[in-house]
Amino acid sequence: MQPFTTLTGIAAPMLQDDINTDQIAPVQATRLGRDDRGLLFQRARRRADGSDDPDFVLNRPHFQAASILVSGHNFGCGSSREGAVWTMIANGIRCIVARSFADIYRENCLQNGLLPIELDGEAADGFCARVVAADGAAPFTVDLVEQRIGGPGGPDIPFTIAPADRVRLLEGLDDIGLTLKQSGDIAAWEARMAREMPWLQTAHDARDTTSS
Repeated sequence: MQPFTTLTGIAAPMLQDDINTDQIAPVQATRLGRDDRGLLFQRARRRADGSDDPDFVLNRPHFQAASILVSGHNFGCGSSREGAVWTMIANGIRCIVARSFADIYRENCLQNGLLPIELDGEAADGFCARVVAADGAAPFTVDLVEQRIGGPGGPDIPFTIAPADRVRLLEGLDDIGLTLKQSGDIAAWEARMAREMPWLQTAHDARDTTSS
């Protein structure tokens, strides 16, 4: 998992509520084994004849290389489809700023190195207005170390994130990586148990019903 410290890039506005995982990564295309990059908003960005829809935000020339996506409430609702995060990363999007996230989608973001930022109230209103006004002409910078978003049209905007989630992203750790950080303590516990309860080291599995 790639660590996340700071990101400077174009922010694309997709200011809708309840964008679900099947919109982000359609299940039919997933079953056909399409690559992660081509999945992103596949139905929304294509016309009926298969050509690109020039009105879809990520098809517009100034947003095609966007690395920050800005959205509304309940982003990523629907299924637990992890491909809806993989396809974001495959397309260079490493940060999503939304008013709220579906819980499972947010956890999938954290597991894969994509930073989910929640802004609400005036902070969200102001940031969305700045992104729309910039219209892809100037980048924004997301700084996870300082927990701030900077860019055109106003002062830096602070954001909050749980300390454990921040460390996970800064160090590029999934659940296994977080566990391995405690490998010294785990090894010490196992050694202590081996000394104090040696009978556990040779105990037979209770499910073993074979007889001698």
